[in-house]
Amino acid sequence: MNVLLILPILIPLLGAAASMLAWRSRRVQRTVAVVSSAALLVASIVLLTSVRRNGVSVTELGSWPAPFGIVFVADLLSSLMVLVSAIIWMATVVYSLASMDRRHEQFGFYPLTALLMMGVCGAFLTGDIFNLYVWFEVMLISSFVLMVLGGERPQMESGIKYVTLNLASSAFFLMGVGLVYAVTGALNMAEIAESLGSATQPGLVAAISLIFFVAFGIKAAVFPLFFWLPASYHTPPAAVSAIFAGLLTKVGVYALIRVFTLLFVDNIDFTHGLILIVAGVTMVTGVLGAMAQNEFRRILSFHIISQIGYMIMGLGIFTRLALAGSIFYVLHHIIVKTNLFFVSGVVHRIRGTYELSRLGGIQRLSPFLAILFLIPAMSLAGIPPLSGFFAKLGLIRAGLAAEAYVAVTAAVATGFFTLFSMTKIWNEVFWKPAPQEVEPPLPGAAWRMMIPIAILALLTVTIGLGAGWLFEISLEASEQILDRTIYLRAVLP
Repeated sequence: MNVLLILPILIPLLGAAASMLAWRSRRVQRTVAVVSSAALLVASIVLLTSVRRNGVSVTELGSWPAPFGIVFVADLLSSLMVLVSAIIWMATVVYSLASMDRRHEQFGFYPLTALLMMGVCGAFLTGDIFNLYVWFEVMLISSFVLMVLGGERPQMESGIKYVTLNLASSAFFLMGVGLVYAVTGALNMAEIAESLGSATQPGLVAAISLIFFVAFGIKAAVFPLFFWLPASYHTPPAAVSAIFAGLLTKVGVYALIRVFTLLFVDNIDFTHGLILIVAGVTMVTGVLGAMAQNEFRRILSFHIISQIGYMIMGLGIFTRLALAGSIFYVLHHIIVKTNLFFVSGVVHRIRGTYELSRLGGIQRLSPFLAILFLIPAMSLAGIPPLSGFFAKLGLIRAGLAAEAYVAVTAAVATGFFTLFSMTKIWNEVFWKPAPQEVEPPLPGAAWRMMIPIAILALLTVTIGLGAGWLFEISLEASEQILDRTIYLRAVLP
């Protein structure tokens, strides 16, 4: 057994258990959260290094070989996703030390976050389609409790919308799993891929692919299945909103990339053509929704939707460069979007509101925070030399090479509209005069909250300046997932 594939699941599980045992001690729970997140970060770095050096890594639980036993599989794509998730978890834990009040911590913020991370890492590493469903349910349960943590009325309303739509997604997912098992007699994704390649009912396979697209499309918040996201992500505490915005929809994107590069690749004109159309409409719809909002986190929530369009655009084009662009974009966006939600939490700590009309003067009160906002905001809009520019450049180049001119036009237009939205936030929150005459002193907690923001902003700049290195890894990852035989030979030797 390769323990490196088990650690990203075992570490959060042990962290959650230790936090539960220390339920009455706030200090111990905080210490456990910091140690667990740091341990996951180290384990994920080692895992990525091992996979890049040795190729796809597989381990069988209980020593039952595939396809009879449950397997965990780590390729470059899943290893990269585990690494960036570990970065976000650690940043969120450090941020919450200064932002999370005692009441929310007593309701189980730290063990719930650890269980959420266990579900996220399990979804990235599983090689079994039914266990992918299980890990999605682990995420759903923990994320729902985090969504309503504190029991405030807006949280309960958004939590009902959130869990209802995600339960519908789970129903579609389970339906798809049942149909796949009926057609192939398998749950191991490698064996399913082999069996679907020789299926005698292509129409049924196409229908099953649509069911999976709906299931994962709801979780990824693609058009027209996104309306649950902007109705819910603006209600929980800032730390919860940030980790949701950074990770949860990206697990849906990962699942789309995995199944539509490994399982459903025999009718590309239909499946991937549909994905490309949905990508373009998702970009435009999300950014137009963001432009119409006047609340900090609601603007950012709609921008999650528009950016999901970029991520699945590369999947729709389905070339080496396009998939590398999608992978690069996912990694960039996880860091940038989490950071923007972090910034919104600091603004709320200073002013006590997220409404743009009641904000202003932050640039004069804290020039450092203004700079920390500009870095991820301009990266989200695709301004060079930040990471978002190179992510969009790779996708646009791939789109032009594939003659997907409509999608490229949508991507370019969305970039301009995103810049407009970020400029709107800058003007309303940072640049215009403060709503009151006397500026209050910056709270000490706000300064401590800026530490992870500064680290993620530095990471965004570093990715932009060293984009060639990360894009090279993204290209290697895209080659691995395009050549299905690499995955199949690793799992079914």
